[in-house]
Amino acid sequence: MGQDVDPREFSREDRTRYRRKVRRCLDAFASMLSDHDFSVAAPQIGIEVEFNLVDALGMPALRNAEALEQIADDDFQTELGLFNLEVNVPPVPIAGRGLATIADTLRDDLTHAERKASEVDAHLMMIGILPTLTADHFSADVISANPRYHLLSEQILAARGEDIEIEIDGVDRLATTTDTIIPEAACTSTQLHLQVEPDEFGAAWNAAQAVAGVQLAVGANSPFLLGRQLWHETRIALFEQATDTRSEELKTQGVRPRVWFGERWITSVFDLFEENSKYFPALLPVVEDEDPVEELAAGRVPTLGELKLHNGTVYRWNRPIYDVAEGRPHLRIENRLLPAGPTVVDTLANAAFFYGLVKALVVADRPVWSQLSFQAAEENFHAAARTGIETDLYWPGVGTVPARELVVRHLLPLAWAGLESSDVESPVAEELLGIIEQRCLRGRNGATWMIEAFERHPDRHTDRLTAMRDLTVEYQQNMLGGQPVHLWS
Repeated sequence: MGQDVDPREFSREDRTRYRRKVRRCLDAFASMLSDHDFSVAAPQIGIEVEFNLVDALGMPALRNAEALEQIADDDFQTELGLFNLEVNVPPVPIAGRGLATIADTLRDDLTHAERKASEVDAHLMMIGILPTLTADHFSADVISANPRYHLLSEQILAARGEDIEIEIDGVDRLATTTDTIIPEAACTSTQLHLQVEPDEFGAAWNAAQAVAGVQLAVGANSPFLLGRQLWHETRIALFEQATDTRSEELKTQGVRPRVWFGERWITSVFDLFEENSKYFPALLPVVEDEDPVEELAAGRVPTLGELKLHNGTVYRWNRPIYDVAEGRPHLRIENRLLPAGPTVVDTLANAAFFYGLVKALVVADRPVWSQLSFQAAEENFHAAARTGIETDLYWPGVGTVPARELVVRHLLPLAWAGLESSDVESPVAEELLGIIEQRCLRGRNGATWMIEAFERHPDRHTDRLTAMRDLTVEYQQNMLGGQPVHLWS
């Protein structure tokens, strides 16, 4: 959800003070990277999943406050839209049955939340973009009550100086404008957290960037928006545009977007936080009382509040995270590019594939990013967002090949080796990576299933909303059934 802030207005002085404080946080962070212990005895993983809420007919249910009251579980929180919720699964070590433990927890959370939310006619959906969203759901009164969201919307629109334009060309074409960031609420994601030590962070982040296109190809689950069939993972284009602070003139000048793939391989986590402070002005310049340098001098671990808040308003697809737990600092990679769903087991299969691949690439004799240009990695990413599992991707030593072939013949063995070296139990790895293999062999992920379901609907040409409602209801029944998407009829 991000860090809460109180409703307020910001002055020019607030922004100046905040910039100075972020730089002071950077100084403290640089010192900590040299002197503090960030060691990880047993690397932990965690997952956040965003949900849509729908009514019995598959239409968005604007009832997240009522649903949360019924669910009564602190692991569930609001998200940007009134039709959104988020669950945070507590972190666990990846070794042994860690991935299976997360799957069990997430499954129990979903079952409990679905049962309780249904009492207020709200049902949970793990899906990248809800097919039944209409233009009526892209208005300011659909933003959740949390002041953070309203402040973010106001600040992004103020920085931009004009309404946000959204244009996406796919099978159909979408062109619309909005005076809030509420279209971002349509982008419901899975966020994978990976705890990393400082000396491995650069390699792990580079590896995560290198495999981003492959992740999207096999995990795409967002083909429809506002009644149009667009990209297989439309979330990517929508999120990039819905929070863009740049006018057309600033884009022409080459100003960097806040939703950002990046532009280079890195050597240290410091590179990413430094880029954030150099390239992006503050959106929420809230200054705290803590002086991070004085905290260090006193032998305490600073929270680096301003640095963390600023980092939370730069939407990298692989975001660096600094946090403090039980008085100890740690670093994480937050992998933010995957959609939610289609099922719990599909979500954990995506996670196993990511964690295994990153681990294998980090320990490889020759880093893949020394053989792959950063531009090629970004081109893979956007190509996979457009065409999903049938995308041709470039990979060093292999060339440009279909994503399905690249995964089955080259990357699944790497992911298996990475999970094995992380001491993941073999039955757990076999089950989860087997799902990725079957998706590729059958050519079916969430996006292709939805496209096929829509194409066979008798009313798809005459009554698209009815077709989308029926598709959504069928999807939700399959999701609750729990079978991986490659087995859906």
